[in-house]
Amino acid sequence: MTNQSKQLLRISYVGHVQRQDFHDNFADLTARLAELSPGFRLLTDLDQLESIHTDCLPDIGRMMDLIGQAGVGSVVRVIPNPTKDMGMNILSRFHYPAHLQIVTCQSTVEAFQRLGL
Repeated sequence: MTNQSKQLLRISYVGHVQRQDFHDNFADLTARLAELSPGFRLLTDLDQLESIHTDCLPDIGRMMDLIGQAGVGSVVRVIPNPTKDMGMNILSRFHYPAHLQIVTCQSTVEAFQRLGL
């Protein structure tokens, strides 16, 4: 989901995520990124995530590469359960620009406050 006026891209992971769930996401992500200007903000929401299979990690890295190349300015993550982080901090070091500001929140409300929404 994108909000052009707020320069915000929101990616949510819901339920039990498998690798096949990513098949159609890259074309959609590319289209959404084209709607935004460099410096946009990313909200990654893991609030409704039950589990994610480890074979999804290369696809998540690829998504991060696309987002980084599009010029993301900051990232806010909702990770209420640290055990469901799925290696986001490690992936970020390899797939996002080094200067990128990343904030992790425990709730969507906290994330919205950080984003000024």
